[in-house]
Amino acid sequence: MGPPSSSGFYVSRAAALLLAGLAAALLLLLAVLAALYGHCARVAPSELQDCGVPNVAPSPPGELEGLPTTRKPDPSLEPTVAVTPDNWRPPGPWDQMRLPPWLVPLHYELELWPRLRPDELSPPALRFTGRVNITVRCTVTTARLLLHSLLLDCDSAEVRGPLSLGTGDATVGRVPVDDVWFAVDMQYMVLELREALQPGSLYELQLSFSGPLYHDTREGLFLNVYTDQGERRALLASQMEPTFARNVFPCFDEPALKATFNITIIHHPSYVALSNMPKLGQSEKEDVNGSKWTVTTFYTTPRMSTYLATFAICDYDHVSRTERGKEIRIWARKDAIANGTADFALNITGPIFSFLEDLFNISYPLPKTDIIALPAFDNRAMENWGLMIFDESLLLLQPNDRLTEKKMVISYIVSHEVGHQWFGNLVTMSWWNDIWLNEGFASYFEFGVINYLYPKFPSNEVFFSNILYDVLRKDHALMSRAVSTKMENFTETNEINELFDLFTYNKGASVTRMLASFLNENLFISALKSYLETFSYLNAEQDDLWRHFQMAIDDQSKIVLPATVKSIMDRWTHQSGFPVITLNVSTGIVKQEPFYLGKVKNQTLLGHNDTWIVPILWIKNGTTQSLVWLDKSCQVFPEMQVSDSDHDWVILNLNMTGYYRVSYDKLGWKKLSQQLERDPKVIPVIHRLQLINDAFSLSKNNYIEIETALDLTKYLAEEDEIIVWHAVLVNLVTRDLVYDVNNYDIYPLLKKYLLKRLTSIWNIYSTIIRENVAALQDDYLALISLEKLFEAACLLGLEDCLQLSRELFKNWASHPEKEIPYPIKTVILCYGIALGSDKEWDFLFNIYTNNTKEEDRIQLAYAMSCSKDPWILHRYMEYAITRSPSNFDQRNIMEDVADSEVGRYIAKDFLVNNWQAVSDRYGPQSLIILMYILGRTISTDLQIMELQQFFSPMLEEHERLAVQAKLQTIKNENMKTRNRNARIAAWLQKNT
Repeated sequence: MGPPSSSGFYVSRAAALLLAGLAAALLLLLAVLAALYGHCARVAPSELQDCGVPNVAPSPPGELEGLPTTRKPDPSLEPTVAVTPDNWRPPGPWDQMRLPPWLVPLHYELELWPRLRPDELSPPALRFTGRVNITVRCTVTTARLLLHSLLLDCDSAEVRGPLSLGTGDATVGRVPVDDVWFAVDMQYMVLELREALQPGSLYELQLSFSGPLYHDTREGLFLNVYTDQGERRALLASQMEPTFARNVFPCFDEPALKATFNITIIHHPSYVALSNMPKLGQSEKEDVNGSKWTVTTFYTTPRMSTYLATFAICDYDHVSRTERGKEIRIWARKDAIANGTADFALNITGPIFSFLEDLFNISYPLPKTDIIALPAFDNRAMENWGLMIFDESLLLLQPNDRLTEKKMVISYIVSHEVGHQWFGNLVTMSWWNDIWLNEGFASYFEFGVINYLYPKFPSNEVFFSNILYDVLRKDHALMSRAVSTKMENFTETNEINELFDLFTYNKGASVTRMLASFLNENLFISALKSYLETFSYLNAEQDDLWRHFQMAIDDQSKIVLPATVKSIMDRWTHQSGFPVITLNVSTGIVKQEPFYLGKVKNQTLLGHNDTWIVPILWIKNGTTQSLVWLDKSCQVFPEMQVSDSDHDWVILNLNMTGYYRVSYDKLGWKKLSQQLERDPKVIPVIHRLQLINDAFSLSKNNYIEIETALDLTKYLAEEDEIIVWHAVLVNLVTRDLVYDVNNYDIYPLLKKYLLKRLTSIWNIYSTIIRENVAALQDDYLALISLEKLFEAACLLGLEDCLQLSRELFKNWASHPEKEIPYPIKTVILCYGIALGSDKEWDFLFNIYTNNTKEEDRIQLAYAMSCSKDPWILHRYMEYAITRSPSNFDQRNIMEDVADSEVGRYIAKDFLVNNWQAVSDRYGPQSLIILMYILGRTISTDLQIMELQQFFSPMLEEHERLAVQAKLQTIKNENMKTRNRNARIAAWLQKNT
């Protein structure tokens, strides 16, 4: 996202000095003129009167006179600021991303009144009004107050105080507010006072405001429209994290500025209102039209950050249970509650709370927990204290979900959000640059909870599949993103949103797991208990966490570290990327180097000069060895040498707990390959998975030869673990490899090589699919791996796979109640169409047209692009651009067709006459994506030129330049892939 538009002119320092030297008469004249201009750019004069502001305000003492400002934001539009003398302002604290430390909020009295009625669900501009009284402590003398506010209208503003100690809300005075204006760029409301506030005194800011309810985005206070019990209904809910509380009420919207909240919600009597705390009371209120509204008040919250304040107004039912004397309620659509779909989540939530309470020896401090399932919630789930919010697809378990991974997904996400009640809610990071202290630990403890709920669960393999796999693919030494970043690196509020990525979640969880692995469990938990107890209701930084781990280390003598916890861990959180650890088994020499994408031999790569302090847990001949530390670029570990014995082998990174990849010298890899061929079961599943994954990644990026990785696959006829097969097939069987005619040499060899070894694992799972599909419901690794197994088998032309696809598709078409097993549904639908005729296609199109479930429509839309009949695909693309957009709003049909086996050859021709319609339907950017899809197999400059000439009329000039560079990159990558494939083909020739 680009930088926000400028707020106007700024006065340079030189100009400021010049102005300061002008005569007093000139200063007075400028002050009057600026004040007159300034009010045009702020709040309307009538509104200023409501705020207690005179028409012409004198400048506050000690401040620049005549201070013009930014315009007041329009709730429906991004404010536009004309370059005129009435909206310039000199530099000031409103240009900084962080609030000045002048005021410390202590308590909010917040009232919200959304005008939602059940008989008027989505008027064009649904709004809410509100009032907030904020008790603050002043820390410095100031006549200017800054707090956050975005797209809110200020209806009135007062400051009362200093507050008299011991007299409750009574005040001894009132501080006049001369002006209220908005610094839009940094999302501030600025109050200019006639008198300065005094340090050490308490004041109350009293603000009335109004703002929009959002329909299309899930930020601030937003609307969900849905169907329940056959009727159209609506609800309101909130999403404040990270910086959307300011969209709902003026506040000090930074995580360290914790305060208590008294919340009041005014709502239609037919709705129920929910918030962080239990309901305190209800009363009735009548509006100016005589309509009656319900006023619901809630008990005072503990001290918490603004991003945890939360509200919901809904017409829902709930199920409940009590856990250790505290009520847990799950709210959902009445149909969903009646059908029992909330029961699974309800039954696991209480035990998860109890497990974490016992683990940390800290009780959950709130008297209740509500969890609400929204029909649409873009953020998946949010951990708000006392009222967690979920997308219903990730909380409610449907009867037909038994053959999906949904049960485990719900378990993981509920565990994650409950984990936040300690990591995030009770102890909060001081600022967003350390958000991993929330998300990394909540992600890590998901797995501790799952191990408790499901003791036989293969936790190491699942951690690899869910967490490590993705982040190791995307992380590298030249990546600009580290787990923890310096606060001064942030210049825009929008940059905070970008922190919620796999580096915060996945890498944060991975380095936490590594920390736990080189400490024992008791020490790890003991340090966390100390950390949580010390910073309860407070804020912490990364160094605070390291300090408590160091205290735990210093209090015992059994575990000795090579450096302080901070020295060890800062390198993993402050540096991007991760190391490749290479062991020479002949000499015992272990070295580390940063992992680069596409390492180049004998070339110095800029970026990392530092090393990591690497914990190495390892096994030798199947026996776990003592932990060693690699704290230099190269060290010798004689105990890692292997003998000439066939049974002597070493694997580093026990259970893949270290956040790094491992390589070996040629002898080390050879020993492992030989052991796999001799008896693969001697090497644990997690390490067979590790060997395949590391070897193919390292070979792709030029750390080892591709032949070394291929040697590890010779044993696969004996491999019966589907998760290991998944790793192999992801690396070797891709659609481009099969569909690209240039791969005519490698495909038949790979087909012969893999099908010979695939028979055993295929027979296991094809038999289960045919005879006892219910056996899969508790096999999580199979549920997440089966789709790739079936796709690869069919791509390789395994006749039984193609036949099974025909059978399952035909049975489902004839008897819709005989559903295709979910894990392979996408593959079966695709091959049902690919192997069928227009009859099957028309049948599927009819199902698609009459289906309203988004997930089903996505699968069906993709499957229809699998046809091998050109005329059918041409008709499909015609449908996509001529029929109502709502008919094809789940997928980009053009991209699906262009990416298919036959469609790639006709999509280009279709674009010749229809590119404008495609651009109108899917947007101009879709043409660029289509170019990349159609050009993904290019390997010559001539092909690039032809593609550019074809697309040139469709693109703007700046797009043409960007596209040329991208196509050149694709060509270079394809040349590398072609060379790699030639070596794979040569290896297959020798080994097939």
